[in-house]
Amino acid sequence: MATAADPLTAVPTTGPARSAREVVPAALWEKQLALLTRDYPYDSVMAARVLGQGYAYLLTSMAHRGEALGLAPSTLVDIGVHTIILDTVAYAELCERHNSGHFLHHVPKVEFKDDGSVMRTAGLIAADGWELDLPLWADAAKCGPCHPGNDSH
Repeated sequence: MATAADPLTAVPTTGPARSAREVVPAALWEKQLALLTRDYPYDSVMAARVLGQGYAYLLTSMAHRGEALGLAPSTLVDIGVHTIILDTVAYAELCERHNSGHFLHHVPKVEFKDDGSVMRTAGLIAADGWELDLPLWADAAKCGPCHPGNDSH
C-alpha cells in the first residue's frame, strides 16, 4: 500500500482516482482554464493539468483540516491554487462545500521550505484518491513557502 511519504507509488487502493473535474462546476472550470491560458504561457492541456492539481491540493488540505500537516504545493501547482483562490466568491463556496464552511486562508512566507513537505503533500493527495500528476510536483525542492504546521495554504 502506498503512503503519503512515497508519491511515486501512491495510488488509491480502491477504484479509479478522482478528478477535480468531478467537483468543479463546468462553467467555473472553463473560466479558470481561460484565466490560466490568459495569464500564463499554457495551452489548454497544461492549464487543465495545473488547475486539476490545484484543486486536488486544496481539497486534500481541506480534508485534513486540524491535522497541522504543513502541506505545501509545488511552484506549478501553486499557480493553479492561486487561480482558484483569487476568484474569492467561488473559493468561499468551495470552502463552504468542502471545508465545513471554514475558510482555508492563504498565509505565504517569503522563504521557500526545503523540508520534503511538497512531496509528502503529493503522496497524501494520491493516498486520498485524487489523480496525481507527478511531473507537476517535480520542483519540490524550491517550493512550499506557506506557513508551516497549520491548515492554511
